[in-house]
Amino acid sequence: MYHVERPVFNEGYIDSELLHRKKRTPKPFQRRIAEHLRCSSEKAKSVVFGFLPILTWLPSYPLKQYLFGDIVSGISTGVMQLPQGLAYAMLAAVPPVFGLYSSFYPVLLYTFFGTSKHISIGTFAVISLMIGGVAVREAPDSMFAVNGTNASQVVDFEARDARRVEVVVALTTLVGIIQFVLGLLRFGFLAIYLTEPLVRGFTTAAAVHVSVSQIKYLLGVHTARFNGPLSVVYSLDAVFRNIASTNVVTLIIGLVCTVFLYFIKDLNERFKKKLPIPIPGEIIVIVSTGISYGMVMSENYGVEVVGNIPTGLLPPKIPDFSVFPNLFPDAFAIAVVGFSIAISLAKTFALKHGYSVDGNQELIALGLCNFVSSFFHTFAVTASMSRSLVQESTGGHTEIAGLLASLLVLLVVVAIGFVFQPLPTTVLAAIIMVNLLGMFRQMKDIPALWRTSKIELAIWLVSFFASVLLGLDYGLVVAMGFAILTVIYRTQCPKNALLGQIPDTGLYFDVDEYEEAEECSGIKIFQSNTSIYFANSDLYVSALKAKLGVTREVVAGAKKQKDHVYTNGQMTENHAESESEDDFFLQRLTPIHTIVLDFTPVNFIDSVGAKTIKSVIKEFATVDVKVVLAGCSRTLLSDLRTLKFFCEPVTPDLIFPTIHDAVLHCKHSRDVPVCPDVQ
Repeated sequence: MYHVERPVFNEGYIDSELLHRKKRTPKPFQRRIAEHLRCSSEKAKSVVFGFLPILTWLPSYPLKQYLFGDIVSGISTGVMQLPQGLAYAMLAAVPPVFGLYSSFYPVLLYTFFGTSKHISIGTFAVISLMIGGVAVREAPDSMFAVNGTNASQVVDFEARDARRVEVVVALTTLVGIIQFVLGLLRFGFLAIYLTEPLVRGFTTAAAVHVSVSQIKYLLGVHTARFNGPLSVVYSLDAVFRNIASTNVVTLIIGLVCTVFLYFIKDLNERFKKKLPIPIPGEIIVIVSTGISYGMVMSENYGVEVVGNIPTGLLPPKIPDFSVFPNLFPDAFAIAVVGFSIAISLAKTFALKHGYSVDGNQELIALGLCNFVSSFFHTFAVTASMSRSLVQESTGGHTEIAGLLASLLVLLVVVAIGFVFQPLPTTVLAAIIMVNLLGMFRQMKDIPALWRTSKIELAIWLVSFFASVLLGLDYGLVVAMGFAILTVIYRTQCPKNALLGQIPDTGLYFDVDEYEEAEECSGIKIFQSNTSIYFANSDLYVSALKAKLGVTREVVAGAKKQKDHVYTNGQMTENHAESESEDDFFLQRLTPIHTIVLDFTPVNFIDSVGAKTIKSVIKEFATVDVKVVLAGCSRTLLSDLRTLKFFCEPVTPDLIFPTIHDAVLHCKHSRDVPVCPDVQ
């Protein structure tokens, strides 16, 4: 049984008699600074361990339990990382070997600075495509025409690729700086503004961009690379215009590899519980390297191949800082999107395996991975969904799996990179397109969101279509802007209700929804599930009057107050027309003597909202209808005091801690000040 016997409280009594604030002596500013800067061994240890998470788990690493699983996982992930690194370099508009560099340095660094035990850092289709768009924009083919004209003649591909690498490396440096600084400033919460429907719609649109960009490689046709608004349309148009020049051998190789990879992925998915490790489909199709080499496909059939892959690592080089001003907007977008993808995957695996990840440290780790690696000719990276799933499903327990995967890539770069030179680019296109299937499956979100949340469905669709039609950069901006507008829309269109009491309880629910809810005689209890501020304060008042059946202002002006005197809706002078709108309105209010505004859902109120509520109280007071507030939080009350809300005729005696307090007071003590003795 729930039984509490107490007086009816109002805020005036609570604040003066019931509650007493703790006495706190504020610390001087100099002392607070000194305490913040004071260093101790525990604080230094905490900082070091927070910056280098590897120190927290490596000393206690259980070799017998974890090592074998990490080795199998590292090899499996590394085997996937090799072909994906080569393939995603094409998306980034740089030579394939730079994809291998990007699959080594950042992965190695993440082992020391990352907090997730299961995500696979490295090249990723969405980020690579965004990078490629910037590279093509800053170093288009037209800049490297041999004769210096815009005619489609010979292009100096070596000079073009060298310039694109410089642009991409500078972009990666800037991405790393932005992520690192945001991490130091504790901006790990930034990802929450990229809501899940927005990210999934955006990545699905990116999959469309990536697929369209790979059609020309699958067909073996040569077209320009387009960027910006309607680039998907222009790319498709260029492919269809040149479709007559399709290389049949290239198309056959690409289709065979696509079907084979799809079949292998389906097998891996169906029998993932029975297979000790996934079948490495990408490595199997790279056997076509040997076929291509043996049949001299490049020369005999005109099949485009990967080409020169230098053996060994390049010496470090300082990025070209002069291009930073042109790249900052793109770098910020890539930094935020890359972090959002990584932290989403990291939190998913952490929740599944029962550990925690630090969003701020993940920002710092990604920033260091991108910044430091950029000096070694890499492009920006993030976590890969497909590789992370493989790393987790093959028994990976710690970041050691990622370390071993990076060492496998290093072995290829240093020793056997040359064997990939005769690999047809159509094979890489097939690898990319099959790996996008997971993103295209996100289309299933549409019917699911239709059933659960129309607003989130709208965010998904706007994110998708804006990103497809306007490009990934502008599309992301539009999607984020629309997501913010939906928040405003929710505050503009809240659910409004009149509440009634459940008999013999102190509970109050919507009278339109529940049969048991009964309105209290002479009392209207209004609830709106929104905060009250400048953007919706007028809507709040309109909703209140609509629920009460009011169609116009209570008091039209000072002159009418002089002409007629109203007392609880009764006209004391009879010379007014009985059918006037004022008279009709007052008759509607006749049985109402109190309005209770339920402020339980109100999180905050600004000066405009406070003035609006005060004017409502004064307005209804002119017709002898009392307005009281109930359910205000202590924070909200503090805000009201700061906004000078409590001044005549509005006093703390009009504020009650619960709806039931307000109703009991209004039933038994109308127009009598509340005191603790009221029963």
